Amino acid sequence: DADADADGFIKVLVTPDDGDSDSAVEYSAKHVLIATGGRPAFPDAPGVMEHCISSDGFFDLAELPEKSVVVGAGYIAVELAGVLQSLGSDTSLVLRKERALREFDEMLSECLDEEMKRNGISVYCKTDGVASISANDEGKKTIQLNNGETISDVDVCIMAIGREPLVEPLNLENVGVQNRDGTKKYIDVDEYSETSREGVFALGDVIGEVELTPTAIAAGRRLADRLYGGPQFAQAKISYENVPTVVFSHPPIGTVGLTEQQAIEKFGEDNLKVYRSKFANLEYGIWDAEPDDKPKTSMKLICAGKEEQVVGLHVIGQGSDEMLQGFAVAIKMGATKADLDSCIAIHPTASEEFVTMFPWGLGPQVSSAKVSPLNGAAPAEPRSLGPPETPVKDL
Repeated sequence: DADADADGFIKVLVTPDDGDSDSAVEYSAKHVLIATGGRPAFPDAPGVMEHCISSDGFFDLAELPEKSVVVGAGYIAVELAGVLQSLGSDTSLVLRKERALREFDEMLSECLDEEMKRNGISVYCKTDGVASISANDEGKKTIQLNNGETISDVDVCIMAIGREPLVEPLNLENVGVQNRDGTKKYIDVDEYSETSREGVFALGDVIGEVELTPTAIAAGRRLADRLYGGPQFAQAKISYENVPTVVFSHPPIGTVGLTEQQAIEKFGEDNLKVYRSKFANLEYGIWDAEPDDKPKTSMKLICAGKEEQVVGLHVIGQGSDEMLQGFAVAIKMGATKADLDSCIAIHPTASEEFVTMFPWGLGPQVSSAKVSPLNGAAPAEPRSLGPPETPVKDL
């Protein structure tokens, strides 16, 4: 519960879980931030709650299960399935629809599906989810799927179908904090992270915008800057566009910007040019194996408009996680294909493929940079010299 006093401070009353109002504690502040995060979701099916663990429970496992089942199609599901299989557990991944990571670029989901199967993960697709789970006296579980398939003799079943915002215990309706689209899940906020109740802010998993830890951290920093950083930060806010993200699957995935399908819907297919590359990473060059048997790296650049601005960059393969951050900066600044082509490649690396991708150097010679790097131009120089406006203090 919350209210405001005569000085405009918001009072928050916190009641213990046992509901004892006599033990309630009152806090007051000019600004209140809701950042309670999310919790694992479980489907409403017989035996699920009794016989499954969540991703939280994964870290409590005392020993490697001989046979594991992971249910889900998102980040956590594919990451844990890859870890378990790599450690030697006989692992199955249960998908409700055709492939994992359906919201990602099609190239990424297709390549991941191929690599997971090549690595020995049994992928159950188009199952429509779990119908029921039972266990025998030895604790071995039988998982019945909605499409009629059955997985038997399972030691551990990890439910990773998603997370839901942890807002129900907060009684937000008592203080006029509205939910998004009339739901009782995500909190509705404006572009400055403020809710419908003045002085009450929310960010992270509770608002349903790009539910990643670094995104919540960035939103919190922008909010703190705006509230306490002085006039120069009066308009500080986070952008939820072109957020880079990595999936630590086997192999890892890096992606930033629009998928090809999203780009088609936004700009029209005739206004796009898509560059692709697939190769065996040089890291596997010394492997005694046929080229077709070596793990592959797949890359895609999606460019829009006559100037071929890069609106999507996607990669799956060894090192994808470490190469993405720098390219994300360039895309955030509006880099064009010509900007990437103008950068000298670092050899031998996988990331050099993004700056040498065929056809190289044939696109429009247009740069988005303040100082063009094209055609051997001189490097950019500071526009004005002098000490920084904000002094750097000793750390």
